[in-house]
Amino acid sequence: MSEKKQPLLVVAGPTASGKTALGIALAKEYGGEIISADSMQIYKGLDIATAKPTAEETEGIPHHLISEIDMGVSFSVADYVKLAKEKISDIAHRGKLPILVGGTGLYINSLIDNVNFDTAETDGSVRRRLEQEAGALGNEAMHERLRSVDPETADAVPSQNIVRIIRALEVYELTGMTFGDYKRMNMGKNSPYRVCMIGLNFRDRSRLYDRIDRRVTLMAENGMVEECRAVYENEKLGTVCQAIGYKELIPYFRGEDTLESCLDKIRQSSRRYAKRQLTWFRRDERINWLYLDEIYNFNEFIEICNKITTKNPDFGRDFLILHSAFLILNLINMFAKKEILCYNDN
Repeated sequence: MSEKKQPLLVVAGPTASGKTALGIALAKEYGGEIISADSMQIYKGLDIATAKPTAEETEGIPHHLISEIDMGVSFSVADYVKLAKEKISDIAHRGKLPILVGGTGLYINSLIDNVNFDTAETDGSVRRRLEQEAGALGNEAMHERLRSVDPETADAVPSQNIVRIIRALEVYELTGMTFGDYKRMNMGKNSPYRVCMIGLNFRDRSRLYDRIDRRVTLMAENGMVEECRAVYENEKLGTVCQAIGYKELIPYFRGEDTLESCLDKIRQSSRRYAKRQLTWFRRDERINWLYLDEIYNFNEFIEICNKITTKNPDFGRDFLILHSAFLILNLINMFAKKEILCYNDN
């Protein structure tokens, strides 16, 4: 008899695509709880800049792994996977459906593919040397070095994320393998989860970029600049300085650039980040894509429902897939209204 696996629903996609709204709707429909898969939202502070859902937006649905770690504390992918597994187990034991929602592809894949971090190659002397070189040469130089030996990881990791750049270079120096190949080699043979993955996107990329631009404007109106200034003046930065929306405002705080120029840079950085996220997620054939600019296309949703059913045979008689068609068709109007309500296209 095959081992019974824990059902896990995943909602993934680029920034500003509506993942939070759909995750909450799914949780309300199935009695689920949400586990964030966002490498910046897990830190305390910068609630507006990292687009954490407000208490009102969560609609009473419990959200986990948000504002969990203090600023300045080092937090690895392995740390995330350990915490996420604990949350999934706790949620399932309470009779709820775990729903993973976020845009950090490395977190999502490391968790659902059961990557074994116990065998991870590490060498303190190599890492210290790489950290010293990063301090002397700068992030961009280290990012280019990574690109020369591991372009796949370089495309997925922004130049500001020096922690992951150093980790990938460390793995390459110790094993001669790219970080992706090394991760695939250490994937657990048996994932403990039966996964159904839904991805959100737009056929017309300009629609996504327009949402991103308007979200930055809305964040600024809601106090993002003041929030980031408080962190800049009073907190140890640590990893949080990598957050899009914070680092671009530093020239404004120093009197080196105008606010509008810095906000434009946040928009540009966010669009580039969305492109990297899509590049990452498109490699995963398990994802069933919902295109939000075709939200009223009935035939498209029927096709997607069929894809979800046929591409997830392990879910066969599982309640989640048995109700997928019903759920998605009932969510069309509600989710469309949520999209318009948050970022009105009219």
